Amino acid sequence: MAGKATVRVILLTALVVSSAGAWTAVPAAAELKAPEKFTTFCVPCHGPAGEGNGPAAAALNPKPRNFTGGKYMNARTDAQLINVIKNGSASEKFSPQMIGFGNILNDMEIKDIVAYVRSLAVPKYQPEK
Repeated sequence: MAGKATVRVILLTALVVSSAGAWTAVPAAAELKAPEKFTTFCVPCHGPAGEGNGPAAAALNPKPRNFTGGKYMNARTDAQLINVIKNGSASEKFSPQMIGFGNILNDMEIKDIVAYVRSLAVPKYQPEK
């Protein structure tokens, strides 16, 4: 029998995936930008400011990542963040609770979300040149 945490993750995944269907019906001229996609796919767990305190966070252990912590976030590479968004957090040996969105978002959308997430960190992310 599945544990309570597993059931919660399955229910949260179903909620996120079911709400994602709305994006496929949007005409190309009205394509949504990274902040709107962040709101749809990330806010339920990570919260509107990316602090890891979204409405679903209360049911999760460990809690979702706080994207505003620049010390941690700035140490992550774009490739790591892309992999987590695309394939789920277990792909980088983090908590297995975050699902991947590679079947919903294309590579450019994922890169745009990474850039948006980077904008939340304090201190701001400074890519190596």
